[in-house]
Formats: sequence, C-alpha cells, structure tokens
Amino acid sequence: MMSVGGFAHRFTQIDDLTRPDHWYLAEDDLCYFMGEYTARQGYAYSDTNNPILNFKKPVDRRGRPEWRHKENAIRQAAEAFRRSLNPKALESWTFVPMPPSKMRRDPLHDDRLTRMLHSIRPRPPLDIRELIVQTESTDAVHNLEQRPRPDEIAALYNINESLSVPGPVIIVVVDDLLTTGAHFRAAHTILSARFPTAKVMGLFIARRVPNTANLGEIDL
Repeated sequence: MMSVGGFAHRFTQIDDLTRPDHWYLAEDDLCYFMGEYTARQGYAYSDTNNPILNFKKPVDRRGRPEWRHKENAIRQAAEAFRRSLNPKALESWTFVPMPPSKMRRDPLHDDRLTRMLHSIRPRPPLDIRELIVQTESTDAVHNLEQRPRPDEIAALYNINESLSVPGPVIIVVVDDLLTTGAHFRAAHTILSARFPTAKVMGLFIARRVPNTANLGEIDL
C-alpha cells in the first residue's frame, strides 16, 4: 500500500473484526480509517504513529521549531484524503470536522481538521461545514482518567443553525483518531436528530489499535 508521510492511500472499513476495539460503535455505523495508531508508543513505533502525533501536536507549540511537523502532517493528511476519495463523492458529500476539545474562543482551540479538509481541494471548494459546536472547553480525552460516554459528549454539542441550509444529504464526520467511538456516536446522534433523512458516516485518519506484545521480550 502506497502512502504519503505514513498516511495510507486508501480507506479500510471498520468491520466485525475491528469493531470490538471501538466498543461504542453500533453495528450499522459506517466508519473508515487509513492507518493504525498504537497509544503510548511514541513517534518511532510505526509509520502512522509519527504523523498522527504531529497532527495532534497542541497549539501551545506554535512558534517553536517543532511546529513545522504539525503543518507537514496536515498537508500529508489532506494529500492522502485527496488520493483516496472518489472525485464524484467530493461533489455530493458534506464534510463535518469533529469539534476539538477546546471551544473556538479558547486560545488552545485547534482547527487542524478544518484546515486539513480545506487543503484537500481548495478549488472548487468542498462542502465543509462546522455544523457541530462544542459549548464548553474540556480536557483532551487522553488526559482524563475516565473516558466520557457518547451521551456525555453529545450534551456539550449544539448544531450551528447558520450552516444548516441547504440540508445535507450525505454527512461525513471527519476525525483524526478513532478510539472508543464515543465522539463519533455523539456526533451521529446530534446530526441524525437535526437531519433525519441524511446518511451519516465517519472518516478517520487512523484508528487506535491494542498494544501488541514483543515475544522476544517475554521470559517464557
């Protein structure tokens, strides 16, 4: 499989084999990913770990030499999406970036997903709408001792009604990393309630996979 900066050039669907790793996903959820990320293993662990960690680099690193790695990861992800998606689909899909943990007016608000989507094809522009608005800032999920449930996340979401017309037909929720599936389920719930006739699916740069054991390090 060819790749750009560690991001694959095709999407793989979450199926019966991989769905248990993302236990909040429903059986009929349509979710697709490009790479596999292993948590707590650092940049060098895999081809996907490096670009994902750079893509998620926090905003307080802006202005430092390392910031260029985040910018590169955003460009690489956009290129991977451009090569992986059917040009005809781009004409009819409404792309909705998953809102970050920080509200827009928060100085740590990170618009990486919106920027990535706009970089896929600047002209003619895609239908990209920040339909989901987070009503208060929260800690990043990876910093929490207990991960929130979909209903807890959905309680913090509102629909940006100023972007609701024309009504979308196919909504594509885009996020960088699929972990438990809680954020996707929350987004699916609020979008389906507002646009009941629209089809909702998810695209992820990568999915989190369980840690693997190195048998060479196990004392048998």
